[in-house]
Amino acid sequence: ADTDSCDDCAVGTDNFGRDILSRTLWGARVSVFVGIAAVAFGTFLGSACGLVSGYCGSRLAFLVQRAMDVILALPMLVLAMTVVSLLGASTTNVIIALSIVLIPGANRIVRGSVLSEKESQYVLAARAIGCGHGRILFRHLLPNVMAPIIVLASITLGFAILVESSLSFLGLG
Repeated sequence: ADTDSCDDCAVGTDNFGRDILSRTLWGARVSVFVGIAAVAFGTFLGSACGLVSGYCGSRLAFLVQRAMDVILALPMLVLAMTVVSLLGASTTNVIIALSIVLIPGANRIVRGSVLSEKESQYVLAARAIGCGHGRILFRHLLPNVMAPIIVLASITLGFAILVESSLSFLGLG
């Protein structure tokens, strides 16, 4: 058997002696950066919108939810391609496009969590002792809805990297 051939090696060196793992990690750095940045911005903006619209429940919240419905009605890759085509192909614009695509999902998850948590005893107690809306939102509700936010961010990271690589394949990355 020929032991010098690396045809069956998963991670090691190729036929020219170059390290495959380091080359893969070096090639993936831009995709991982774009994915993490897009998930961070999209989750942050979607969580902020969901937190406010879930807690307030006003006419503004209704309009925000309808805007999220419009974004969700469009195919995600097509929406990202449209945003990048309008803004131009660059890393920053891909991050913006992916963030726009990810906002409605975070909004829905956080809004649902806030709607269930805002009727809890600790929120009612905070209202009873005179806490303001900002304190209730950021001191009481936000820490209790962080678990779904973290899970959502970790799940959507792979999706963001996949869409970014699709955009790059199409020449829009």
